[in-house]
Amino acid sequence: MKIIVVGAEGTVGRAVMAALGKRHEVVTVGRSTGDVRCDVTSRAAIEALYKQVGRVDAVVATAGHTPFAPVTALTETQFLSGLTDKLMGQVNLVSAGIEFLNDGGSFTLTSGILARDPVRMGACATMVNGAVEGFVRGAAIEMPRGIRINVVSPGLLEESAVKYDGYFPGHIPVSSARVGQRYLKSIEGAMTGQVIEVF
Repeated sequence: MKIIVVGAEGTVGRAVMAALGKRHEVVTVGRSTGDVRCDVTSRAAIEALYKQVGRVDAVVATAGHTPFAPVTALTETQFLSGLTDKLMGQVNLVSAGIEFLNDGGSFTLTSGILARDPVRMGACATMVNGAVEGFVRGAAIEMPRGIRINVVSPGLLEESAVKYDGYFPGHIPVSSARVGQRYLKSIEGAMTGQVIEVF
């Protein structure tokens, strides 16, 4: 399969790349690294990405950021930045990519454990992750030509535990290998409209 992996150099993206191995033709995409550069906060940039790469069998989105701050301190601008980046970046990868996806292809998006297990200072992330999961459920019933769409919801990765020390009390980190296999399940499997949890 020819697969676009957006955010391939990030922690989750590297887990996906390891799981895919050498079995597929992978086009890596990042804001500042990768085979193709793309700022997913720009719909025009996403459209240009698809025109450059052409038709594909799968698209995996692992990029997206949300601010962490106390809910009493989060500004409208910060909430909107999370929505623009992690939510609409992925929504636009789907809506702009449908015409470039081969029949029976798939989209795999990324949410996160905070959608169902919130932590302090994570209100924006919880909001955005929940919205990504809602979009996938709603979009799945309208995908044309046998196209599938799922979302992987990973827990805190072992590689990120130090970076987020103190933010996720009581959360048990998950391995990159386990996370990567769940993306593989979405890409190579038959499910659609599913939230694939990794814990």
